Amino acid sequence: MGVMRIGHINLRVLDMQAALRHYRDVLGMVPTDEDHKGNVYLKCWDEWDKYSVMLSPADRAGMNHVAYKVERDSDLDDIKARIRDYGREVEELAPGELPYCGRALRFKMPSGHLMYLYADKEFVGTSVGTLNPDPWPDDIRGAGAHWLDHVLLLCELNPEAGVNKVVENETFFRDVLGFRLTEQLMAGPDKSVKALAFMTVSIKPHDIAFVGGPCNGLHHCSFFLEDWGDVLRAADVMGKNRVKMDVTPQRHGITRGKTIYFFDPSGNRNETFAGLGYAAYPDMPVITWTDDQIGSAIFYHTGEIHEAFTAVYTEGY
Repeated sequence: MGVMRIGHINLRVLDMQAALRHYRDVLGMVPTDEDHKGNVYLKCWDEWDKYSVMLSPADRAGMNHVAYKVERDSDLDDIKARIRDYGREVEELAPGELPYCGRALRFKMPSGHLMYLYADKEFVGTSVGTLNPDPWPDDIRGAGAHWLDHVLLLCELNPEAGVNKVVENETFFRDVLGFRLTEQLMAGPDKSVKALAFMTVSIKPHDIAFVGGPCNGLHHCSFFLEDWGDVLRAADVMGKNRVKMDVTPQRHGITRGKTIYFFDPSGNRNETFAGLGYAAYPDMPVITWTDDQIGSAIFYHTGEIHEAFTAVYTEGY
């Protein structure tokens, strides 16, 4: 199968205690460990691997890396060969170099974002177990996010200079990593510039997405909620905790998802995302949006996007 799903994101945070309160008390994640470097590891209640978020102390916010899990250890050998055949450098790491993981691959996307692939991570189990499980745990906190769902990465886009890292990433993820394009946004007078690419390796509307911008960065990481009611409850939790919200509950045109955008205390943008808008089977035709409809594509109810949503981001590597 190859790449199976997102595994974790490593975020840089300025105040670890404030970040821990945010990811534990607002998103509802469960701390699972802290290492001698001060990195804190957390998982959502419905996840079974040891962590999906790794918080690292730093003096600048942003993302150090994103990691995806492959189905079998032998997939790493196949993908390493494909990356090298594609002309890009890739390193193989010994077990444990990527914390709590087996051997791993480390490489940079064409955009420059750092990415890891691994097959094994320490198993701790979900909060409800696997034998006659309840639908949710009794000690659920905050928004009660189920899992880390996807990331949206900002990629350099400068058509006048012939630079389009959105397309370069899309091609690499399709030809080397086996992702499929589900939705795209085309811009420019003749709608020939690809400014957004949503890609999946499952049947979700997206497992990763790329959006054009002035440079490379992290736009947001997203956490899955079950339904619209949970999105509204998450907004209440954020209000009670005085979380800085970027966008109050809304629906996307792209993916049809229900969403809230907000920031962690360091300024990293988070999203809570509910509703798998459709099943992205391999034979699903690609959905295309045009930039004259970008407002409805991003925020379907208002059809408007505010400047900060596209202009504010943190570093991506």
